[in-house]
Amino acid sequence: MTQFKGRTQICYGENAINSLETLTGRKAFIVTDPFMVKMGFVDRVISGLERANIASSVFDKVESDPSLETVQKGTVKLLADGADLVIALGGGSAMDAAKAMMYFAYKADTSRGKPQLVVIPTTSGTGSEVTAVTVVTDTQRQMKIPLIDDLLVPDMAVLDARFTRSVPPSVTATTGMDVLTHALEAFVSTPANAFTDLYAVHAIEYVFRYLLRCYRNGDDMEARQNMLLASCMAGMAFNNSGLGVAHSVAHTLGGLFHVPHGKANAVILPYVIRFNSFDVRDRYRTIAEKLGLPSETVEQGNESLITAVRWLNTQMGIPNRIRDLGIKEDAFQDSLELMSQHAMDDMCTKTNPRRPSQRDIRQLLRKAY
Repeated sequence: MTQFKGRTQICYGENAINSLETLTGRKAFIVTDPFMVKMGFVDRVISGLERANIASSVFDKVESDPSLETVQKGTVKLLADGADLVIALGGGSAMDAAKAMMYFAYKADTSRGKPQLVVIPTTSGTGSEVTAVTVVTDTQRQMKIPLIDDLLVPDMAVLDARFTRSVPPSVTATTGMDVLTHALEAFVSTPANAFTDLYAVHAIEYVFRYLLRCYRNGDDMEARQNMLLASCMAGMAFNNSGLGVAHSVAHTLGGLFHVPHGKANAVILPYVIRFNSFDVRDRYRTIAEKLGLPSETVEQGNESLITAVRWLNTQMGIPNRIRDLGIKEDAFQDSLELMSQHAMDDMCTKTNPRRPSQRDIRQLLRKAY
């Protein structure tokens, strides 16, 4: 039996932020970072909550790749505040942190009931606004820990492109490539189905149509809104189908060498396409055809897609080799065994279309370096 799950209320388009006025609750716990406070975005959220007669408190200590320590501090404050509504405002890090805090607070005291979870993404990348996944970083073991539970699926996602206007080109680029990786991996994953295919294909087409426009002109609000939709659609796809080895490798590169997640995905994706190409038959060729790329044969379609991904990276200043991420060769070689083991243990590897061995992962990393 095949299933497709989707329960998040998605509010998007002009003035989507006004949907906060429809919320019910006593008190909201806003999880964000100092930049969102500085930009005045937190004030916009508080204003909407006040119009709904909802009190609020703010936890603004979220860092990039939120640590277990930060999640613990936020969970303690959430429990102390007694909030029945959690609002994440920010990029993937804020959403990951808020989801984890809500989850652990509920598990610590189920008698209060599960808080409502509302997410307001300010980058177009993670798709976390509709997924049952959150990722936190164990700084001591230098690894990222994914957590999967249906409790983590947000109740509402507010996709208002105005909150993404301030995102710099470099972040627009890497988060956008994260969207592309989500969608491509969802399309070729072992549990992919008719519904995930619809979302994944639309997301891929939107990335190739709108990402460069966002990168080159941050005020192009049509492009920004459609990249938010692409991110959400890719999230809907992979939340049901899983991901693949590109994400497994990106997780370990991020955990060990602090490479931004989207950038790591962008670099490794072409190598993973080639690694998987024999096992996915004509799936990559189908995408190449959808994009109008040369695809008379399966092999030509595969190569066309690899070339297109690398071209997109190059246009946005993203390198196409791991060595160009500033990782020294000796450090890379010393960590190769650990990285390959972490990638093998990563849950994303389970749904990759080609079942790799640890030796395969090592070879993939060497080629990418």
